[in-house]
Parts: sequence; C-alpha cells; structure tokens
Amino acid sequence: VLEPVANNIRKHKLFTDGEDILIAVSGGIDSVVLLHLLHHFAVSCGWQLTIAHFNHKLRGRESDADERFVRTLAKKLNVPIIVDSVNVKAHAKRTGQSIEMAARELRHAFFVKAARARKIKTVALAHHADDQVELFFLRLLRGTSIDGLAGMKWRASSPNDKTIHLARPLLNISREQIETFAHHNKLRWREDTSNQSIDFLRNRIRGELIPLLAKSYQPAVRANIVRTMEILAGEADLLQQLAKKSGAFDKLPVALQRRKLQQELFALNLPADFAAIDNLRLHLGRVIELNPSSRVWRDKAGRVHIANVPQTRFSTTTRRIKLQSKETKTTFANCQLTFRIVEKAGAEFVRKPNTEYFDADKVGRIVTLRHWQPGDRFHPIGAQAARKLQDIFVDLKIPQEQRHTRIIATSANGDVFWVEGVRIAENCKLTASTKRRLTLQWKRD
Repeated sequence: VLEPVANNIRKHKLFTDGEDILIAVSGGIDSVVLLHLLHHFAVSCGWQLTIAHFNHKLRGRESDADERFVRTLAKKLNVPIIVDSVNVKAHAKRTGQSIEMAARELRHAFFVKAARARKIKTVALAHHADDQVELFFLRLLRGTSIDGLAGMKWRASSPNDKTIHLARPLLNISREQIETFAHHNKLRWREDTSNQSIDFLRNRIRGELIPLLAKSYQPAVRANIVRTMEILAGEADLLQQLAKKSGAFDKLPVALQRRKLQQELFALNLPADFAAIDNLRLHLGRVIELNPSSRVWRDKAGRVHIANVPQTRFSTTTRRIKLQSKETKTTFANCQLTFRIVEKAGAEFVRKPNTEYFDADKVGRIVTLRHWQPGDRFHPIGAQAARKLQDIFVDLKIPQEQRHTRIIATSANGDVFWVEGVRIAENCKLTASTKRRLTLQWKRD
C-alpha cells in the first residue's frame, strides 16, 4: 500500500511538501490506516498533521469509546487532535433530514471549522475503492448525472468552503488491501456496529447487492465499476471543457446544453437538478422556480438570469369547527368541505377523488382550517419524520402562489393532519386499531 499511496499523492498533487494537513479519523480501520500512512510520510515530506474526530453520538457508549480510542491514538503518535460532538439524531429530526444526510452535513461543517481554526487548507479523508463502488450504486438507484456516477474526486473543494480542499489518497486502494496493511502492521481500530444495520441503503448495497452481483453475475464487478467510474470522470471533464467553449445554444447537442445550463446555475450558486436544467433547456424565456426564493429563466444564448420573486403574503384567515357526531359541512377559501364520522373499524378503504380518511379519535372533535404559515411542519404518511411544509411544497413542485391558497387542517392538539392536494399525516392515518373513522370530502368552487 505504501508505494501506491505515495504515487497517488504525487500523481494527483494531493499535498505539497511542508503543508499542514487535517486528517479525519473516526477510529475505523480505513481512517486508522490513512493516519499511519500519512504519519509514515510526514517527516520526509515536512507535513504537520492534525487529527479531526467527530463524535456523532449515534451509538451511545460505543461512540464515546471511539472518541477515547482516537484521543489515545493521537497521544501515542504525538499528533494534535481536535474533537467535536453533536447529537446527529436530534439534528436530523429537527431538520427532517435522513440520519445519513444530517451526519454528513454536520461532519463536513466540523472539518471546515477545525481547518479554519488551525489555518489548514487540506483535509485528508479515508475513502477507498470499495466506497466508490458503493457510491456508484447508491447514486444509480437514486438517480444522478454523469458527474454523480463518476464518484468522488481525488481532490475537490469542501461543500462548505471552496477554499478548503478534500484529498483522498486511498481512492484506488481496496478494502482488502487496507485490511492486509492493518493486520501486517498489527494496527488496532474500532468496529462500527452500525455498518451492519440494514436500515441504511449503503449498508444493504455493501452487504447484499454487491456480493450478489459478484457471486451470480460478475466476479470482477468491483474492479469493473471502478474502471467505469474513471472513464465517466474523464468524459465528465471533457463535457465541462466543451460546454465552456460552446457555440450557438440551440445548435448544441443535448448533453452540452445541459452541461452549459448546469455551469450557469452553479455560477449563480443555485441548485442544478435534472428537472430544473431540462425545464430551462426546453423553455426559452420561461420563468422556472428552483426554490421559494429563487426563480430563473434562460435567454437564447443559454445564459441563465435571475427573475424577481413576487412577495406573497401569508393569510391569517382561520375557521375553527366542532365536528358533529355524524356530518359537518362548512365552506372555507372557496372550498366546500364535508366531515363525516363513522363507527367503522380497521384500515381498509376505497380510494375516491377529493376524499381522505383519518382515525377520528386521533384527530379529535375540534378542527381548525387555515392556510400555510411560516415554520409549519408536517409529517406526511409514509415519511420517517416531520419536515418543513415549505420544503415539501418545493419537492412536489407546487407553484409558490398556490402554496398560500391550499387549505390546511389541524387537529385538536394543533398538529397538521391534512394539506390539500398533498397527503394526510402519518399520526392520523387509519390502522388496524382504528375504531371510528373520519371521512373528509372537498370540492373547489
């Protein structure tokens, strides 16, 4: 491993002689091996190393034991260490993110904070070839562009600060090579038991999908995917260069049109997902909404311009109603609504237009009808946690002007249990234990 890693550092210009380097060390085998490798090269290269350890507080005592292990390792190698901890699970619940996404966001924020504190410009990460393969399938299943399938870069700017770079010296080193190096050098490390949990898609890809492909379809699947990613990375770079030199927008191939629009959006620090790019590509001059505060349009040359976002006032109109034993009718915001309570157990129902079904006892007798307000949170049926209603509107691409006219119904305890044209709430759905059901029908004038 020593020689290939040294070649990687030289070939991809990951570090310069005499540089200060921040090394992300979780305590797992990958980061422990990376630390020992860079520590081995440090004297001859004149590097000043600092360890960064982020305690995610996801595994209780195990997480704290990881932190103690890394602190001990830092002391043994005489390398300074910076440690921080955040309750990732609480942050994920508060923001409506997945635990994986919240952990990544907080971890990178910590790396930038630690690097700035020590005036360090490069953070070394222990991602390796097997991580690349897992990422390929992860992004393929979720949908991505050629850049996404190309995977992680050897050296790239931090998503939190473009002046700080992330370097990955092990990107072509396999997990097997890492384990061989660790055993040969009698290194100690910590095992993360959450890596075995099938609750995370990446773990299922690692433990189920890739082994299945290797056993039943292609024994060399890992090597083939890594090679494919290298090819895609080269082609992505070519597209990037061609798009910068492109001619008349309407004469360009579709791939270059998309790449040029992506560059334009990135230059404006705006999100550039596939739907937004293709909307801009197909509709000259049409205003496209990217998020509640960003609207853009493109001109004939393919340049993207920011459009003014009209300010829409939040309506404070409300109507509080007390549900009767059988049927309650009301009109609100040019919409006729009928609530019916039925003594019917179970979760089975027949889907009908403009009709929703709830557990009547969970909703309660008092219902308030109103419109979207800043800070509203909603837990849609089937979702893992509550999210900001604004983010749900954006994901569903509901036009901004409509968001302020949709009707929202809150239960007796004030929770949103229905959003017109969206979904019902998870905590008010029909279940096997439901005794009485509430049927809501609505009709717009």
